[in-house]
Amino acid sequence: MKVLSHILRFFAFGIVLFHLTGCGRNAPSNTVVSGQSNSSFVQSHPELSALLDETNAAAAAFPIYTCDVVAVRPHDRSASTQGLVFLQGILLESTGLNGQSSLRKVDLESGNVLQRIDLPAHYFAEGIAVLNGTIFQLTWQNKKGFVYDLESFQLEKEFSYQGEGWGLTTDGHWLIMSDGTDQIRFLDPATFEEKRRITVLVHGRPVNLLNELEYIRGELFANVWGTDYVVRIDPVTGRVLGVVDFSGLLAPRNRDEDTDVLNGIAYDAIGDRLFVTGKQWPALFEVRLKLKN
Repeated sequence: MKVLSHILRFFAFGIVLFHLTGCGRNAPSNTVVSGQSNSSFVQSHPELSALLDETNAAAAAFPIYTCDVVAVRPHDRSASTQGLVFLQGILLESTGLNGQSSLRKVDLESGNVLQRIDLPAHYFAEGIAVLNGTIFQLTWQNKKGFVYDLESFQLEKEFSYQGEGWGLTTDGHWLIMSDGTDQIRFLDPATFEEKRRITVLVHGRPVNLLNELEYIRGELFANVWGTDYVVRIDPVTGRVLGVVDFSGLLAPRNRDEDTDVLNGIAYDAIGDRLFVTGKQWPALFEVRLKLKN
């Protein structure tokens, strides 16, 4: 999930034609269907083999999805996206890197930053979640999280946890946290006490490097860092229910030396819309999932 600090640059979005190979242009009726990947990186990490063996199998034990692109919207190319939330027509975004970390309120259509606070340079911000009018934000290796007022972004308190902080979401009751392993923790949002945890498994084998999280219709969606895959997880058992293959979503022509991995999932529950982006990506994609042929 982590990268060395770059000298980040902001490019105007301009008029860009996106050549989409992994996800098509035509949109089916429903956003979320019920029920090139960094292949060299994946091959060098045997802990991913359980997942990828299944996605490459002719008859996988779970459904594999790809997507159609509904719309492409601008995204600040200097933003190293670590957490993304859709709320009341706007995006809340947490960006990482030491000296570049921030919490932002972003206009969905234009990509303009409407509100922003920057974290002190020694913090590397990570995932965010919104619950009961409050924003919760993790940091990577500082073992510290922050709690903000949703409207003012005023810091209300801090909290601590063991290990690293990667992704964060909520089911409306608990805070749900990943730490870059195969473990997902459920935390009390008032005390931050760990109430339970699950191990994410494919046929009893762990899926590691779980990153940004989103809770969607009773499932957890999680980026698998270093790949273009998102896994759909049963939040009770930890079993992988499906895999979404976002390979080719951002075309090679729209990448530069700073473009990093797929990261950032946000869901509009009212409009049934799914948004994805990546670290230092120039675009935010609204997508509709479909079964892969």
